[in-house]
Amino acid sequence: MKTLGVLGGMGPAATLEFLARLQAATPAMRDQDHIRVLVDINPRIPDRNTDSAAAGPVLGAMAAGLAGAGADVLAIACNTAHAYADIIRQASGLPLIDMIDLACEAARDAGARRVGVLGTPTAVALYIARLTGLGLEPVVPDAAQQARFMELVYRIKAGDLGQAVRDGMAGLAAGMDAQALIAGCTEVPLVLDPAALSIPLLDAGALLAERCVAVCSQ
Repeated sequence: MKTLGVLGGMGPAATLEFLARLQAATPAMRDQDHIRVLVDINPRIPDRNTDSAAAGPVLGAMAAGLAGAGADVLAIACNTAHAYADIIRQASGLPLIDMIDLACEAARDAGARRVGVLGTPTAVALYIARLTGLGLEPVVPDAAQQARFMELVYRIKAGDLGQAVRDGMAGLAAGMDAQALIAGCTEVPLVLDPAALSIPLLDAGALLAERCVAVCSQ
């Protein structure tokens, strides 16, 4: 079995949710059936949305540290941080399981042609490029919706998982004229119930957890 290295802390609650999904996705009968996971939960990474130039070197150092600690393959528990995927690969020399690719491929495989994305501006740009490359039509928030989304994300990062935040996120999701919706930010599934939507919700973090288990269990 391979050892998984996880770059986390963006934010901490989303990383803990990702680790719980790793555990839940593993078909285990005993402790020894689970994959080994090395995790760097580093909330000191500069904000990827406001200080993007400073984030890359920190993420590269984290990736190198995980490689040095014995990781065989890496995953990032943050959609936005995939903008630094090349830096992370180069710094570590390890393969990276890409959650952006996984979510876009899941949308394609589900038969959706118009695919909504809720994420930070950087993550949305990544998704637009990948979805377009697959011949799919991205549906993204307008400027006002994007500003509202970021307001909600920072409230979630501050620990607010209350009904007002949940209603706000559900309202944004309901306004997407799409056939499927990608939760393109790891904070989104902390407050958005798939049952509240009339279209499928594709949770990039959950898809990443499932693929990590499959890759590392070989």
